[in-house]
Amino acid sequence: MRLLRQMPRALISGVVALLLIVFIGVPVGAVLVESFVISGPMSPLRLKAVTVDALSRLPEQESAALIQRWGETATEAERVEATAAAFQLAGHAPSWDRKAPYSDQARAMETALSALPPQDREQVTQIVTLAHVMLHKRTALAFKVKDLIDQQGFDTLRNGSEARRGFDHYLKLFQDSYLRNAALNSLSLAVLSVMFTVPLAFALAYGINCGGVPWPATMRGIFLMPLVAPPVLIATATVMLFGRRGLVTHTLFDRGLGLIDADETNLYGLLGVVLAQMLSFMPATLIIFDNILRRQDGRVDDAAASLGADHFTTFRHVTLPLAWPATKRAIVLVFIMSLTDFGNPLILGRDTPVLAGIIYDEITAYRNTPLAAALCVWLIIPSLLLYLGLELLGRRKGYTSASVAARSELSAPRSWRIGLTAIAGTVAVLIFAVYGTMALGAVTRVWGTDWSLTLGYFTAEGVNIGLAGAGYGSSDRGLGLVWESLRIGIVAGPIGGLFAVVIAYVVERLRPPGANLIVFLVLVPAILPGIIFGIGYIVAFNVPFGIPALSLTGTSAILVVNILFSNIFVGVLAARAALQRVDSSIDEAAESLGAGLISRFVSVTLPILLPALLLGTLYVFIDALTTLSSVIFLVSGNHKLASVAIFNHANSGEYGYAAAKSLVLLAFALAAIALARLIERHRETARHRRPPSALPGLPSAISR
Repeated sequence: MRLLRQMPRALISGVVALLLIVFIGVPVGAVLVESFVISGPMSPLRLKAVTVDALSRLPEQESAALIQRWGETATEAERVEATAAAFQLAGHAPSWDRKAPYSDQARAMETALSALPPQDREQVTQIVTLAHVMLHKRTALAFKVKDLIDQQGFDTLRNGSEARRGFDHYLKLFQDSYLRNAALNSLSLAVLSVMFTVPLAFALAYGINCGGVPWPATMRGIFLMPLVAPPVLIATATVMLFGRRGLVTHTLFDRGLGLIDADETNLYGLLGVVLAQMLSFMPATLIIFDNILRRQDGRVDDAAASLGADHFTTFRHVTLPLAWPATKRAIVLVFIMSLTDFGNPLILGRDTPVLAGIIYDEITAYRNTPLAAALCVWLIIPSLLLYLGLELLGRRKGYTSASVAARSELSAPRSWRIGLTAIAGTVAVLIFAVYGTMALGAVTRVWGTDWSLTLGYFTAEGVNIGLAGAGYGSSDRGLGLVWESLRIGIVAGPIGGLFAVVIAYVVERLRPPGANLIVFLVLVPAILPGIIFGIGYIVAFNVPFGIPALSLTGTSAILVVNILFSNIFVGVLAARAALQRVDSSIDEAAESLGAGLISRFVSVTLPILLPALLLGTLYVFIDALTTLSSVIFLVSGNHKLASVAIFNHANSGEYGYAAAKSLVLLAFALAAIALARLIERHRETARHRRPPSALPGLPSAISR
C-alpha cells in the first residue's frame, strides 16, 4: 500500500523533471555541443582517402576503366586543377601562378613538373588521374557506389565535406579582426552600461526609500513602466527624438533654430546605445536595489547620526556597504543584459558591431549555427568571470542590519533631496517622452517630414508613404500579428503559471531525490541570456532524434514552449516562497482525512498559491507580448510575433508601424496587470469576509 501511495508522487516528480530536462537542459546542452561542430570541405588527404575507399568497392576492372575514361575526358582547366592537387598530395606546393589564365597555367605546370626530381615527378603523375576523380568526378563516383556505402558515406563523398569536432569557431574570435572588434565593442558597451545604469538605479531606489523623492509610490510606478514596454521601444523613440530626422535634432534644433546639422549631430552610435540601454535596464536594476533598501533598518542610520556622523558619512559607511550584495547582483545583471542585447545596437549603433548582433546575422542571414553557438558561449564567459570576481569581494562580511526593517527618523539634507528629485524628474521626463513619442508616431503620417495625422498604421492597408513604406517590415502591416502574439500569450501564460506552481509544490512538498536538479534547471533561464535559448531550440528541436515528425521548428508550439520555459522561474520562486510560509501540516491534515494528491493540490495548495499563480501567468503573458531575444530566431513565415515585426519595422525606419503595434501591445500588457490586481483584490475581499473558523484554502469538509 505504501508503494501505491508513493507512485503518484514519483510519477509527477518524474514528469516535471523530464519536461525541464527536455525543454531547458537539452537546448542549453545543444548550444554547447553545436559550438564544437566544424562542417566544411575536406582536406586533400582526407578527400583522397574517401575517393580511394569508394573506388575500392567497385570491381577492379570497372574501377580502372572509369579512371581511364574520366582521365581522357578531362578539360585543360580540370587537368590544371588536378595537377595542382597532385602536387599538394605529393608534398610539393604548386610553383606557378594559380590565378593566371588556365592556358598560361598549363604551360607553367609542365615546366614545374619537368623541374621535379624523377622520383617526385613520377609520384605526381601517378596521382593526377586520382586527383581529377576526387575533384571533378566525385559526384558521379558517389552515385556509382551508392548501394555499396551508407547514407553518411554517400553524402560525404558527394559533397566533399564532413563534420568534425574542434575549437575552430572559438578561435575565430581571435583570428577574425571583425569579430575581435565586435567583442571589444560589446565589452566596452557593457562596461559603460554598468557605469551609468547601476548608479542611476541606486540613486532612484535610495530617493524612493529614504525620503529624497516626492510621491515615492507614484515615482516607483513610473520608473517601472519600461518593464512592460514592447521590444526596442526606447531605441525607436530615441531615434524618433534624436536621430537624423528626430523631433528634437532635426525639427527643432536643425530646421527650427539652425543650431546644428542633424545629419552630423545625432544620437546614432555608442552614446545613443548607452542611453537606450540605460533606460531599458534601469527598471530591473531598480527592483534589486529597491528590494534591499526597503529592508534596511533605518535605526542604524539613526545610531550613526547619534555618534556624530553626518549624512554623507552615514551613506558612505552604512548604506553603501549594506547594499553591496544588491550592487553585485545589479552589476552582473546589467553586464549580461548589455552583452547579449542586439536590438538597441542594431537600431542605434549602425556602425558599431557587437557580438550579439553578429550572432543574429549568423543565424538569420548565413544559417551558421555552430559559429553563433560558439559566440554565445563566449558571451557567457565574461559574465561568469565578473560574477566570480565580485563574489570574492566581501564574501566574509555580513550584510544584515536587522530582521525587521524600520524607517529612519532622519530626513535627507535639502541638497540631497534637490539632487535626487532632479535625477528622478529627468528620468520620469525621459520615460514619458518615450511613450509620448510612440503615441504621436503611431498617428503621424511621416515622422520628421509630414506631421499630418492618420490612423492608417493600425489598419492592414497601411499608409502610402512612398519609399518609406517599402522596407523589410512593411509586409506586416496592421494589427494581425498583435492578435497572434496575444493568442500565444493566452496559451503560454496560464500553462506557465500553473506549471510553475506544480514545480514549486513538487520541490517543497513532495521533495523527490532530484529536487535540487529541478530547482537548478528552473533557474537556468534566469542566469543565461535569452539568445542562447533561441539558438538552443533551433538546434534541439529542428529534427529531434532524426525524426522529422517530432520537429517543432516553424510551428507555433515552439514559440509557446520557448516563452513558457524561459520565464517559468518567476512563478516558481514566488510559489516556493509562499509554500515556505505555509505550515505543511495543513497538507498532511488533508491527507489524513483521505484527500488524494491531486485533490490536495487543487483544493488546498492552489488557493493558497493564487498570488504566485497570477504572478507566474502575468510574467509569461507579458513576455509573450514583448520578448525578442529568443523568439526572433524561432518565428517563421506562418507563425510570426508582433515583437519581431516591431523590431523589423524599427530597423527599416517604419516608425509608424512600430509605434502602432507597440501601443496596442502596451495596452494589452497594462490590461493584464489590471486584471491580475482585480483578481487579487477580489480574493483579499473574499478572504476577509470568510468566517474565522474556516481556514484559507481548505475545503469546508476538512475545515470542519
